[in-house]
Amino acid sequence: MAASEEDLELPRLSELFETGQQLLEEVEVATEPSGSRIIQNKVSKGLEQLQKATEMLSQLDLFSRNEDLEEIASTDLKYLMVPALQGALTMKQVSPSKRLEHLQQAREHFINFLTQCHYYHVAEFQLPQTTNNSAENNSASSSMAYPNLVAMASQRQAKIERYKQKKEMEHRLSALKSAVEDGQADDECVREYYLLHLRRWIGISLEETESIDQEIKILKEKDSSRQASTSQQASPREKPMMKPFILTRNKAQAKVFGAGYPSLATMTVSDWYEQHQKHGALPDQGIATAAPAEFKIPDQQQEDQEEKEEEDDEQKLHRAREWDDWKDTHPRGYGNRQNMG
Repeated sequence: MAASEEDLELPRLSELFETGQQLLEEVEVATEPSGSRIIQNKVSKGLEQLQKATEMLSQLDLFSRNEDLEEIASTDLKYLMVPALQGALTMKQVSPSKRLEHLQQAREHFINFLTQCHYYHVAEFQLPQTTNNSAENNSASSSMAYPNLVAMASQRQAKIERYKQKKEMEHRLSALKSAVEDGQADDECVREYYLLHLRRWIGISLEETESIDQEIKILKEKDSSRQASTSQQASPREKPMMKPFILTRNKAQAKVFGAGYPSLATMTVSDWYEQHQKHGALPDQGIATAAPAEFKIPDQQQEDQEEKEEEDDEQKLHRAREWDDWKDTHPRGYGNRQNMG
């Protein structure tokens, strides 16, 4: 009875896996924008199918840490790729507000896949560091004065090797694909086919994990800078420093210490206005009023001054006329004859 139930469940697991893998391939080769409804519906459906496959694998306990890679059936090797497919579809989700959350979920899926492959020795590679360790190493490397050129060169060489292996695996996979899908390949070819798929996804997962770590770092730096600017705008501005001044009790202290501020008004604006209005020194609707005695010269004094100016003018005119008459009757040099012979 148990065997028959297992036989009924395994085809369903195969269908879930194939549906999720097919939807991922359709999304990758699609010409529509990644944010379109058609693409996002395929992404959601593929993640749903692969999540059900993950739950079923956990119930069946298909992979055990007590067995080696050779003990896993050739047709079951493909189910090791489920976390990798989940990570790839999670990266296809488009939502700016949830981008950091999607990156963290995708990284977790890729790490789960790489951890399983590393345990079963599917290929020789180095596991990526965890989030905490990578953060500590980033802070330590940033504190160094010079980058580790040897590590950079080794990483570059590893990328080149992965690229070459990826091209070789894709060429070999295309040669085995038709035979395996048609059911004409033997167990050895089927095993090689799925092992090549696993090794191909190992290279993809390593590259994606490195890219995810860089994007997470950028997003966290942007978030921290945004929070810092918001806190600066929310904090109240500092009050300007007031210049201290001295309040004096009497005039003697004011003469010694000063009033404590630059200038002291002698009267208010209202007092000044009332005083000038009382004396009629302010204009009334554009017509100036007569000024009081203290603001203008008296009439008698003004008349005397005008008469004096007229008398001075007449005297000057009289003297000028007399001088002209005298010059007419006395030629130039008249009277200066003391030294003449």
